Amino acid sequence: MKNSASLPLVRLPGGAELEGPTTGQVYRALGIGRELAPREEVDLLVVGAGPAGLGAAVYGASEGLDTLVIESTGLGGQAGSSRRIENYLGFPAGITGNELTSRAVTQARKFDARLASPYRAVALEPGTSRHVVRLDEDHEIAARAVLLATGAQYRRLPVDDLDKFEGASVFYAAGPPEAQLCGAERVGVVGGGNSAGQAAVWLARGGALVTLLHRRADLRETMSAYLIRELERYHVAVRDRSEIAALHGSDGQLEAVTLKTGEQLPLAYLFLFLGALPCTEWLGDTVQRDEHGFILTGTAAGADYLLATSVPGLFAAGDVRSGSTKRCATAVGEGAMVVQFVHAHLTAS
Repeated sequence: MKNSASLPLVRLPGGAELEGPTTGQVYRALGIGRELAPREEVDLLVVGAGPAGLGAAVYGASEGLDTLVIESTGLGGQAGSSRRIENYLGFPAGITGNELTSRAVTQARKFDARLASPYRAVALEPGTSRHVVRLDEDHEIAARAVLLATGAQYRRLPVDDLDKFEGASVFYAAGPPEAQLCGAERVGVVGGGNSAGQAAVWLARGGALVTLLHRRADLRETMSAYLIRELERYHVAVRDRSEIAALHGSDGQLEAVTLKTGEQLPLAYLFLFLGALPCTEWLGDTVQRDEHGFILTGTAAGADYLLATSVPGLFAAGDVRSGSTKRCATAVGEGAMVVQFVHAHLTAS
């Protein structure tokens, strides 16, 4: 009987066995994904293959940098799982996250960027000429410059089938495209903080019939007084002690939600402002972060470049960066922009 420490036991086609393998080891044993050497040396290491990371891969590799991208899960990040991105420049009919990711990966490989997944970064050791990022499975990457593009995980509603509506009628940000989409529709905003209040007011000003749902007894516990007055001004309905238990709809289009009390509300769109957790726990105290764990860049980090961190040669882009706008197109732009700063750093060093 196998020792439990070696479980799971994976038997491969042909009879070979792997004892207690990581997901990456299984993938690569099946011929899926790139196999990295125990130590790699590159010009630019991109940690995270979401929109920011893929943008940096395309522009870094196309401008002559030996570029390696590592990703711990699936290529594309959260955007890659979106059913449809409606506000991405150049795609007026929208584009699925999977299709956008596939095109970006193809484009990055066209310029000889290397993409390796799944490899998980576990530690960062800043250096003078090169920084070392240690990965699971005892791999290490020594890079002249590192882009941290690990993104953030939005807190999600603990309800079934949420993924079927995300990107189509359930969103995590509210801007002009969303306001236009939701005009004259019944819309729910979930959250009790200022970001939820601002979104509710914005959507209501655009003509949506907005209901704000939060779980506390009094909204004044978590939201600024001026925003509460704005909610009243724009006739936003506020529901205290309200939590969603189920979503109803078909083909990605929300039709109603059921609250934990059993009451059902007709809603066509839902905006979730439950907070986000940056994927930065593996960094420890190597770079300066804000009180929520997002990476400080530019003047906030005492850096010379807009997307530079507190450590020369380390950059951050996309959702993981403090103050980012949390939008796909912006993340791609930051990923492209950071390559300019990488060149400037490499020239100066």
